[in-house]
Amino acid sequence: MNTINFSIAAVERDTGLSKDVLRMWERRYGFPNPGRDANGERLYPAAQVERLSAIKRLMDQGHRPGKLMLASTEELALLAPKAGKSSLKKAGGGADELEDLLTLIKQHDASGYQQAMQQRLARQGFQLFVQDTIAPLTTAVGQAWEEGRFEVFEEHLFTELTKRLLRQAISTLPGGKRSPRILLTSVADEQHVLGLLMAEGLFSLEGAECIPLGTQMPLLEICRAAIAHRADVVALSFSIAFPQRQIPGLLQQLRQILPETTALWVGGGGVSKLGKMEGVRVLTTLDAAMNAVTDWRADKSL
Repeated sequence: MNTINFSIAAVERDTGLSKDVLRMWERRYGFPNPGRDANGERLYPAAQVERLSAIKRLMDQGHRPGKLMLASTEELALLAPKAGKSSLKKAGGGADELEDLLTLIKQHDASGYQQAMQQRLARQGFQLFVQDTIAPLTTAVGQAWEEGRFEVFEEHLFTELTKRLLRQAISTLPGGKRSPRILLTSVADEQHVLGLLMAEGLFSLEGAECIPLGTQMPLLEICRAAIAHRADVVALSFSIAFPQRQIPGLLQQLRQILPETTALWVGGGGVSKLGKMEGVRVLTTLDAAMNAVTDWRADKSL
């Protein structure tokens, strides 16, 4: 694997570190230390790309890049949180079953995972399936990736298979014109979609009409879409991986350009520590998301 080299564009894509940051670190810290091809373009060995990915994960958790550059590979590994199975403890007696589902992903058994998940969906019903299976699994997979126990491709396998299951299940829920009309999306650079799909399903169960736009929408486009669809609510999802310091400013900007009559709701792991914001309803749990629909209707009936 160490004989494989990556272009700077590939490193930017795979690590989430911009080309400017990579060049700055090269000048300031002497790392990364890429080679050059015949045209003088940078080429990064696989080992350096893996180290850069580890550094980026730790930066997202609040560590400073200067100290990380000086750390050995072993020291970087020690800095990663060692949560083990703690993310599944809230699942109670079903924690072992959820661990079995993670094992299927780790074993790359896609058909086994899908079959087991479909059985849980049939047994639990959609609401409990989302709250007691999808939600804790998503948290556990993210944690396993941060700790280096899941490879990137394994996290992607989990995400793609789970997206497929959720979309199939959502397609069977009642549709038609209902209320409120909720537009679901995420801001630019937020590509995680599972939170949006979970919210879409639960909102639909509560009788809302959902307008899914997928992920990574510019703020002005979110506003235009809300007006075009006459949305009562814009609902955004922020994953734990999104830079939390950027969230308040983005929400303030969006709140300013949205019509006053359009509510703004935000949820996901990235907003768990977000304080109160005027004109923004923070949904820290899936139950809170469902309650928001009930409260919206109660306000409209006054």
